[in-house]
Amino acid sequence: MGWSYSLLPALALMLLAYVMTVHTASCQTCRKLTQSFVKGIERTANKNFGGGNTAWEEEKLAKYTRSETRLLEIVETACETSDFECNKLLEQIEDQVETWWFHRQLEAPDLFEWLCIQELRLCCPPGHFGPDCAQCPSGPHGACGGLGRCEGDGTRLGDGGCVCDPGYSGHLCQECADGYYREKSSNGTQPPCSACYHPCRKCTGPQDYSCLDCKSGWILHENKCIDVDECGTELARCPSNTYCFNTDGSYECRGCDQSCVGCMGSGPARCKKCARGYRLIGAKCLDVDECSERALVCPGLNEACINEEGSFRCECAEGFIRRDSICVENLPPVGPEKGLFDDMTDDEVLVLQQMFFGVVICALATLAAKGDMVFTAIFIGGIAAMAGYWLSEKGDRMLDGILKGR
Repeated sequence: MGWSYSLLPALALMLLAYVMTVHTASCQTCRKLTQSFVKGIERTANKNFGGGNTAWEEEKLAKYTRSETRLLEIVETACETSDFECNKLLEQIEDQVETWWFHRQLEAPDLFEWLCIQELRLCCPPGHFGPDCAQCPSGPHGACGGLGRCEGDGTRLGDGGCVCDPGYSGHLCQECADGYYREKSSNGTQPPCSACYHPCRKCTGPQDYSCLDCKSGWILHENKCIDVDECGTELARCPSNTYCFNTDGSYECRGCDQSCVGCMGSGPARCKKCARGYRLIGAKCLDVDECSERALVCPGLNEACINEEGSFRCECAEGFIRRDSICVENLPPVGPEKGLFDDMTDDEVLVLQQMFFGVVICALATLAAKGDMVFTAIFIGGIAAMAGYWLSEKGDRMLDGILKGR
């Protein structure tokens, strides 16, 4: 024998783990998987192998209808890429899918019934529920009298109790629920249930005067349901700094105005006591202007008081900024020192340039007049050089820089 007896317990545990893993999948996942698989069958119904000699391929490789090629095409699109539960289940039941595809299609054409109900035992037939697929409570018109659904219907879950449609109640949903009444029948069949006037728990018709019993928050008076004002009784329970506001059939606890400490209604005129920063003036709690009532509200030097609703704040006065919690004068930034001639106009600068040029020429001319050949040469060369340089843009910038002390 190829298998060792010592491996049998391990194989049994592996098989049990596999069965438990599959059974944790939901019936809905299995239903969605088989529905997608059936759509894949319909999508590939008119296809073939697509080769050059289809007749030869079908003869040698078996019909495309039951081929592995077609199965793979269907399986590849059976689950969306992002559907983790579907892909997980498909991976676990690969053998069962292949068995149905190659051997069970003809005798079990309903894939959902064969796979999800019989093989995997994840689902039950319609009208059944629970681990053993017990039958749902049924009446003459089907499960839950045809007026509801069985809890767990079609799955291996639920307790089988009837979840009735709106307006119905009871074991088989044959009674009218609270807030509904039975209409009169004209043909001998059981008439449907219709809604009462909204405050009525029980009634004989849809009118406001047809009430037999009232919902919570209402009281019956001459077949009418009258709203109970909980705020005028001890029924209301509102926390501190809120007040009671009556609504149809109930009440709300709403917040007091910010000027109040406790209140009897909305607004500053319904305060029990004024909050800090407010004072009772007439019948209202109004804001106190601390800035005008106190002499030194802001103790810091160069600070100004700004009044706010129920309070105030201290800010630096105009022309001051806060540095290290102290208000100091906001001085403009210090720039570079001015040159000697920064305040002169362009015309004044031009006159000084001409004067400076004249002084230099006069000095050289005086030295040349003494007959000194050296100074005469310097004089002539200097005039030529300065004339050329003077006329250039560079010369203008140099003289302008000298005269302006740059």
